[in-house]
Amino acid sequence: MLFWTIVKVGLKSLVANPMRSFLAMLGIIIGVAAVISMLALGAGAKKQMLDRIQANGANLMTIWPGNRGSGGVMSGQQVNLVVEDAVAMTEVDGVRRVSPVVGKNVQVKYLNNNAPVRASGVSSTYLPIHAYEIEKDRGRPFSDGEVENMARVAILGPDTVKNLFGVNEPLGETIKINSINFTVIGVTKAKGSQGWNNPDDQVFIPYTTAMKQVFGLDHLNSVDIQAQDDADLKVVQTDLTTLLRKRHRLQAGAPDDFNVRNQADMLEFANAAMFTFTVLLGGIASISLLVGGIGIMNIMLVTVTERTREIGVRKAIGAKERSIMMQFLMESVTISGLGGGLGVLLGVGSAAALEYLTTKYAAQPFPTVVEWSSVILAIGFSALVGIFFGWYPALRAARLDPVEALRYE
Repeated sequence: MLFWTIVKVGLKSLVANPMRSFLAMLGIIIGVAAVISMLALGAGAKKQMLDRIQANGANLMTIWPGNRGSGGVMSGQQVNLVVEDAVAMTEVDGVRRVSPVVGKNVQVKYLNNNAPVRASGVSSTYLPIHAYEIEKDRGRPFSDGEVENMARVAILGPDTVKNLFGVNEPLGETIKINSINFTVIGVTKAKGSQGWNNPDDQVFIPYTTAMKQVFGLDHLNSVDIQAQDDADLKVVQTDLTTLLRKRHRLQAGAPDDFNVRNQADMLEFANAAMFTFTVLLGGIASISLLVGGIGIMNIMLVTVTERTREIGVRKAIGAKERSIMMQFLMESVTISGLGGGLGVLLGVGSAAALEYLTTKYAAQPFPTVVEWSSVILAIGFSALVGIFFGWYPALRAARLDPVEALRYE
């Protein structure tokens, strides 16, 4: 009963000064909203990055030549990765698919239209390795036979089709890559631009054709590998490293002349980077909560001063210090609690508005993800701020000398 009496008295005090109470809440409202919206930005960025990595396919590994040079001075990549290496990798346990890769930026021409495009020479396994699909009723992938016979066939990304053909259908048409004619046999489904890399603006041709007829290469830029679903990527990576060291005749203790990167490492790095980014955003936003807490302390100190005679009267008729302290602490927690609730609404609304605006008006949509953990964290933190910054004013009120308080004007 006493508890609810204290709550009622505290609420009446807040209602009696609505503008002061709102201004005290404002810092908490802004602080909680900032924490939730910033953490939503961080979670959205993390989701976007992970989606981009996983859109390239599952269980991936990439091998590319190491740098050459000595004395700390690198002079470029080595040219020691060959087709035979890629063929040997297909025999490693846990490997599902392998594709040699060569690529360069080229000018692709169709009639009077031309565009700079990344041309990739790959095998027939490359598209499934990287989760590319041929758009429905728009062609087919090239076959193993076309790769073996160095066929002049090409598969285009949807952006490349738009740049070269506009609204016209490209299937069966002839394009020129480095002045060599290629027949378009397929168009891939759109994946969406990934900033520095646009998987929709590419042309894929057989790697044999690319090496012998287009680029004049006898070595590979990289080898892309897809492991089996139940394979341990670390074990597969170790086996591939052992195989390549043996094929390249590297002595024990000699450094690798190639590099291996697996998707698990990329995901781990992305998670670590985005965790740091999210903590940074949350930390910056939390500063505004502390500022709001200082505002609550300031208001509560003013309130204690204004109600000194009231406190003196209550103590004179038998109110205990604990009751006085509980009353003022309850007022502080109420301010921070209401501010936290309004801040949650503002933060969730701000995150949703940002996603809507970037989706509708920005060239690159930016998703936001509001997680319940961030909401609970923000509300919990706002409650702690109310208790922490309300403790001193409440303690000061409780320890007032009733005689001195009754004399106060």
